[in-house]
Amino acid sequence: MIVAEAVGKALAQAGVGPVFGVVGSGNFHVTNALRDNGVPYYATRHEGAAATAADACARMSGRVTLVSTHQGCGLTNAMTGIGEAAKSRTPMIVLAAESPDSDPLNNFRIDQDALARSVGAVPMRITDPTTAVVDAVRAVQTAWFERRTVVLNLPVDVQAMTGAEVKSVALPAFPRPAEPDVTELAALIADAERPVFIAGRGGRGAAAEIRALADTCGALLATSAVAHGLFHEDPWALGISGGFSSPLTAELIRDADLLVGWGCALNRWTTRHGKLIGPSTRLAQVDLDADALGAHRPIDVGVVGDSAATARAVVAQLNQKAGYRSPEIRARIAARARWSAADFTDASTAELIDPRTLSLELDRILPAERIVSVDSGNFMGYPSAYLAVPDEFGFCFTQAFQSIGLGLATAIGAAIARPDRLPVAALGDGGFHMAAGELETVARLDLPLVVIVYNDAAYGAEVHHFAGDHSTVRFPPTDIAAIGRGFGCTGLTVRTLDDLKPVHDWLAGPRETPLVIDAKIIEDGGSWWLAEAFHGH
Repeated sequence: MIVAEAVGKALAQAGVGPVFGVVGSGNFHVTNALRDNGVPYYATRHEGAAATAADACARMSGRVTLVSTHQGCGLTNAMTGIGEAAKSRTPMIVLAAESPDSDPLNNFRIDQDALARSVGAVPMRITDPTTAVVDAVRAVQTAWFERRTVVLNLPVDVQAMTGAEVKSVALPAFPRPAEPDVTELAALIADAERPVFIAGRGGRGAAAEIRALADTCGALLATSAVAHGLFHEDPWALGISGGFSSPLTAELIRDADLLVGWGCALNRWTTRHGKLIGPSTRLAQVDLDADALGAHRPIDVGVVGDSAATARAVVAQLNQKAGYRSPEIRARIAARARWSAADFTDASTAELIDPRTLSLELDRILPAERIVSVDSGNFMGYPSAYLAVPDEFGFCFTQAFQSIGLGLATAIGAAIARPDRLPVAALGDGGFHMAAGELETVARLDLPLVVIVYNDAAYGAEVHHFAGDHSTVRFPPTDIAAIGRGFGCTGLTVRTLDDLKPVHDWLAGPRETPLVIDAKIIEDGGSWWLAEAFHGH
């Protein structure tokens, strides 16, 4: 068996996938080997979209996913998506073909190790047929147990070598948290009168255990943006902590005497540059990665461990108490924790719709069983704050790198991970135009995607938050609905709420084509969350 075939078979046996990519000469054989061994393959129109779709699919499925790229330029095309995944610690493997060492003048030749390392990914390489399978399994273990994005370089000459063997693959379980650390965290929680738990990506899948602990100690519940939906419909849930927080959520988090991050970095975004941390608030973190503990700010207690296992261990050491919970707090949360129409005055005109009004109406129209993917930009707080999601697998937020243009590919990966839910992509016009070619991918894969484009014909963040000549960040109007139709989608232009009536028809029908909504929005003067995000710029 040649190395390319052995690597594909070994990865399939390890249970990873699906694989997203753009196939060229260097990754042709390994991609087909994956397919031959039952790993689904999804072709995108650009490698950057493949990397982002794989990232989103990993987040929404809980699996290690794969990206397949050609050597050199295929990998460079994918780097923004790889950078996003690496900064988010997404368990993902990039199978990157590589020019052989014997051909140093090859035009495809670049330092792929250095490129991967520069964005925080882990570079690895297969160099010997006799260790190819071991090396491939080691990449899976690194991705899964260390929550890392791995770039596994596959030199094209090594791929063609024979002599590789495939043996069965077994992956060990996560280690349990150390007992002294559990006891220290339990003591800190027992002493707290107003504890708040903030769950991040590492808390996904552990909602029941974190809730049980919160019920015991009287903690309020919140999430970072990437874990939005984790505590959906819990009466003590505050929603997103950070820039998207409602005024009440920010107030209650700021008044806590203990914040515990469950797989949550407690970084500048989640804490509003530290403004949500009271002067005497104590901090604790639970994370699988020891280096993540205290990385953004000093903490009082840190526990290396899985969130679910740690929460189960801590609850066994606590007695029941009311903590931060009271009938008054519960009533306030029910009334004001979520953003609503009461928080703004509708500024829609006959030609342009208020993005808040648009988002609230779409929240009412679209089915509750949805999976919302959000691109970056001035608009992004509106779908994040106003579109409810059923759980943490209903919201996909690829924004660690803060790049616009990733939202459409994010929605592709999320839709493939959760075909049981209506996929919704929320994009700005800038991000849409960067990625418009992937509408062909959406149509070709028959994804019943709703694409909402918040279109103000500008890079709104720069227009509203920076003084000076804005001619570089404003653009002529474009007919995004027509662009959608050109790719085989249903296109709809929305200027008023009445223009949304065809959405009902599309939802009631067979949904045979994706729906692209070109929403012509008002200029909002600068979204509230970006004013906070640009603090200090």
